[in-house]
Amino acid sequence: MKQAIWFYVLAMGSALVSCTNTPKNDTTMRATTTEYAKGSLGYDKAFLKKYDSSLVELKLGAATVLVSAKYQAKVFTSGAKGANGPSFGWINYKAFDAPIDAHMNAYGGENRFWLGPEGGNYSVFFQPGTEMVFDNWKTPAAIDTESWTISHQSDSTVLLQKQMTITNYQGTELNMQVERSISIASKEVAEASLGVKLGDSIVLVGYHTSNQLTNTGSFPWTVKTGMPCIWILDMFTPSDATTIVIPFKPGKATDKIATTDYFGQIPPDRIKLTDKTLFFKADGKSRGKLGILPKHVLPLAGSYDATNKLLTITQFSVDNKARYLNQEWTTTKPTFSGDAMNAYNDGPLANGSQMGPFYELESVSPAAALATGEKMRHQHNVYHFTGSVEQLNTIAQQLLGVGLEEIKKAF
Repeated sequence: MKQAIWFYVLAMGSALVSCTNTPKNDTTMRATTTEYAKGSLGYDKAFLKKYDSSLVELKLGAATVLVSAKYQAKVFTSGAKGANGPSFGWINYKAFDAPIDAHMNAYGGENRFWLGPEGGNYSVFFQPGTEMVFDNWKTPAAIDTESWTISHQSDSTVLLQKQMTITNYQGTELNMQVERSISIASKEVAEASLGVKLGDSIVLVGYHTSNQLTNTGSFPWTVKTGMPCIWILDMFTPSDATTIVIPFKPGKATDKIATTDYFGQIPPDRIKLTDKTLFFKADGKSRGKLGILPKHVLPLAGSYDATNKLLTITQFSVDNKARYLNQEWTTTKPTFSGDAMNAYNDGPLANGSQMGPFYELESVSPAAALATGEKMRHQHNVYHFTGSVEQLNTIAQQLLGVGLEEIKKAF
């Protein structure tokens, strides 16, 4: 059984929560959140500001993106229709008042920066020589509990930085500088980036994240030393009628397109593969993860929530010929046999408990074989669209290659 982060994390249930803050008084919390309905952007903004008074708010008209330097440069959530409109990111509210967890602190957030690989010979989650089991698994503090620094901020852009030293499974100390620029995108910028024309009914919030990794050490990162990769994960709130849509490059009839057994084989009634599109049911009711092999990955993926008529598009860097790191909890698999993008659907554990529900769209950079002073950049953009079904359908057809009716009928 292939194993990845959320399946080990979720197996621990309530162990995956934390924060460094003193618990807040419930009466005080209600005074700042009951002005807005839960699930609204206003509610989430009020909640987050109780824990991070320096929460960054990027705004463009009614569109808003909330970013936290204190919580590892996460985009916690975004909204397109102001404070009373829906909040699109998934936030793990119960995590903020809980004690620090030794393995991972799962605050949520619709776009977060991580480093890989999780497992394998170059793992940055396991110390040298340790067995790759949950007891030994620990998220590096720089991407889990430590704050980052804001080096520039405006109404539309924030630049965050972090100097990190992380020891990998080879015993190599990797010294690096990470810079993460987050910019809210106008309709015109979104059209140019995606290569589409948005109809007059379309309301959107979109943002671009540019993630840069620099080797600040005294030696190059090689096959001998090991090397990291950039890993961006989006956590969104599902509905009963949400479907992930992943277009891909077709190959030979014998080609393997996707890895679908990260946490046991995904049941056939929850995944559908056509000649150019993978559909994955994302209702937050059954745990499963999949990955697309690099040579088949296109720089786009998305989801459609038919209940709320919400179309989400992620756009990311990909190099179909590059080496991607295997992230499984084993040293027996080939090091450069990893996926270039992933998707995850949350669901209950065997005991009935559940962290979410949420679903994820993820992108990964190639292995960072960087010389001293050399940089790697990985782009990951997120767009949420609402509007008339007809105009949403046009966007879906142009970007994902399928219309909304086909998406709705996939399951």
